[in-house]
Amino acid sequence: MDIIKQLQWRYATKKFDASKKLSEAKLNVLKQAFNLTATSFGLQTIKLVVVEDKDLRHQLVEHSYNQTQVFEASHLLVICIQKDIVEEDIVNYYNNIKDIRNTPETILKPYREDLTKMMNGKSVQERQRWSANQAYIALGNLMTVCAIEGIDSCPMEGFLPESYDRILELDKRGLKSVLLLPIGYRADDDMFSEFKKVRKPINEAIIEL
Repeated sequence: MDIIKQLQWRYATKKFDASKKLSEAKLNVLKQAFNLTATSFGLQTIKLVVVEDKDLRHQLVEHSYNQTQVFEASHLLVICIQKDIVEEDIVNYYNNIKDIRNTPETILKPYREDLTKMMNGKSVQERQRWSANQAYIALGNLMTVCAIEGIDSCPMEGFLPESYDRILELDKRGLKSVLLLPIGYRADDDMFSEFKKVRKPINEAIIEL
């Protein structure tokens, strides 16, 4: 696999072929990739909502500034953050470390206390911004994996989160939508697929010291 070739192949797909569906195997790769995404402290205060239901996605188009990729794609990935980070999240995280790695409590305790103190020192809005930063890491990871797997995608910030939260009942799960990633396969008549990629010369983008 030539990763650079696949990244050159990737583009923000404007029109999906609604007749083509991702296989369960491909979808599972993306689920695993999301779960393996690096997050600060490994705390994973983000969630991925996979929306396949056509009726739901049809409702969401008007709340996505009428961007039809939301409906035409095979699936719509909605990257969400927790509405807040509470002490239980931190306790559960370190309990998970203890169970998986058999790390002694004496080693984990100071790290758990430091992370709890750090989160308690932030406002709810600051904790949400902190989580949103993790969501962008996940988006980049998913886009790269999509390219490697030959899956088309379109990263989107242009939507109304409050409407998504209501329609998808994310509030009931303590979540807020942050980013969208429709995924599937490009339509043959999407003219954007033939456009040359526009980037700065690499010597302008990269600084070597």
